[in-house]
Amino acid sequence: MKVYGIKNCNTVSKTITWLNENNIEFEFHDYKKSGISESKLKEWADQVGWEALINKRGTTWKKLDAETQISIVSPETAFAVIVQKTSLIKRPILETSKGILLGFEESVYRKELIG
Repeated sequence: MKVYGIKNCNTVSKTITWLNENNIEFEFHDYKKSGISESKLKEWADQVGWEALINKRGTTWKKLDAETQISIVSPETAFAVIVQKTSLIKRPILETSKGILLGFEESVYRKELIG
């Protein structure tokens, strides 16, 4: 399993703590440091839709100028901005053998990762 996020994000920290407490092995990808490719974004969007990947409640979204926010109307326009501002991606994203999980929801994690 691979966990994508930003190390200093509280939700990512909760996720990592939960995974460790439940002895679930994972690899961590910090997209703030390592970036993210458009092909990876497309792969995720094919599973959950491109809109679900954008964290519109975060400060990065709120700091975007209105023109940029309005211009994000398709996967292509979204990915162009996200690749430059990776903090726009909802966090964390877990790639599992069953697909991806967005955000931290303990009940979903228990069901999907423990069974």
